[in-house]
This record gives sequence, structure tokens and C-alpha cells, in this order.
Amino acid sequence: MNFYRKHAIITGGSSGIGKATAKLLASLGANISIIARTQTVLEAAKVEIETLCSHAEQRIIAIPADVADQTQAEQAINAAIHQIGPPDLLITSAGMAHPGYFQELPVEIFQSTMAINYFGSLYCIKAALPAMEQRGQGHIVMISSGAGLVGIYGYTPYSPTKFALRGLAESLRGELKAAGIGVSIVYPPDTDTPQLEQENKTKPLETKMITSTAKTWSAESVASQIVQGIHKKSFSITPGVEMTLLAKLHSLLSPGLSWYFDKIIAKARSEKALFKNLDVA
Repeated sequence: MNFYRKHAIITGGSSGIGKATAKLLASLGANISIIARTQTVLEAAKVEIETLCSHAEQRIIAIPADVADQTQAEQAINAAIHQIGPPDLLITSAGMAHPGYFQELPVEIFQSTMAINYFGSLYCIKAALPAMEQRGQGHIVMISSGAGLVGIYGYTPYSPTKFALRGLAESLRGELKAAGIGVSIVYPPDTDTPQLEQENKTKPLETKMITSTAKTWSAESVASQIVQGIHKKSFSITPGVEMTLLAKLHSLLSPGLSWYFDKIIAKARSEKALFKNLDVA
């Protein structure tokens, strides 16, 4: 896809992977609509993105909305279309993660995570599709996670939402292909973003030990892989060798990964027990 003068709508576009992708697309000449909840953060991101525009006619707009709310999501997409025009590209990057021990987490955490990560994507896709279908073109990109390929200890509220996105993307791919609309799903590894920083505040020791075995990517590096994947019309976008192998072989690798994770979890529990005994002593 040639991004020059194309219209990209990006949810979660005020930070992390969403903002990094918006900045890269702006540098390639795209018009950008970013959607996120906090007006001040949105406006700051808009200024950053504008500095990278490659031509004077480019438009960058910021629309405050909570995509977990269907009405707000629909209104935000419609506002973007009204101001700039039909979307050539929709990237659903808005998301949240609150790791913790299953029994200790309130049900509300599970509900809000599904509302933002899954339904927040679904609402925006439903709202943007008519304009894409009318022109018989467009591309939808959903941001899943490595945790959408294999369940990870401590991520019981998060992994199921990212698995759900995978199911939505796989189901939509064939349905929308006939309409001339492409679908991609991205499986980023751990990425250095404000969301990861927030996750680390509640992440169990066992989860930290599991996730520390993999490289943490920059948001800019993941954004580059996303844009390359869109250009190639790839369905599955997997930054790095680990995610590529996991995406292709996750069913075969699952028993081995479970054994490996169990070893890490046992080690973490032994360390916690040791520290507890030392504290008592």
C-alpha cells in the first residue's frame, strides 16, 4: 500500500505502538486520525505526529473517546470519516493489561479488559466497515499479542481477549477478502510502552520470570514491522523470530512451553518461599 494521502484511523494512537505507528505513517505521507481517552495526552501526541508530516496538505486530528463504549467508538470513527474522509486503514491498538493471580483479581478487571481489547476493536471495525465496503477497498489491522497465541501465567484477564481478537481476525479475513478489504493481526512481543510499565506494577513474580526470557522491543521497531506487513498485505504480522515461530508452530510448541513455564513457576515459588522464611526468621 502506498500511504501517501491515505487516511489511517488509529485507536490507542496517543501512546505506545499506536502512536509509533501513527508517527511512521505520517512520515510516509498519510493523513492520521488518532483516538484515545485522554484529551491532553492526545493533543501532545498530535503535536509529535505533526512534526513528522512529509507534505503541507497532510491532516492530523485527535478525537477523544473510550472505545470500550460502543456509542463513543462509533461517534469517534464517524467524526474521523467526516473530517478527513473514508479510512484506507484502521488500526485497533487501544488496549489494557492488568496481570495478577486469578483468584485475587476482581471480575471487573476481566470485564474491562475484554471491553477495551476485544469489543473496543469490534465496535470500531463495525463503524468503519461501511465506508470501506462502499469503495471496495481498505485494510484493518488488529493488535493482538504473543499472549494471544499461548496462554501465559498471570495474564488470565489479558490472554483471552487477545485470543478473541485472533478468532475475529481469522473469521473476518475470508469474509472481507471478497469485498476488497484486507485484514491483518499483529502479535507483538513485550514492547517498551506505558502499558508495559503499568503491567509491571501488578505482574506476579512468576510472570516476570517468564516474560524476562524474551527480548523487549521498542514501539518504533514494532511499528516498522506493522507497516511492512501492511505493505505486503500479510495476514499475520509477527515481529521477531520468536513470535514468527510461535505463530506458525504454537500448537506443536505448546506442550514444551507449558513444561518450560512450569519450571520457571516452580523456581519462582521456591524463591518466594525462601524469602518468606527469611522474613519470619
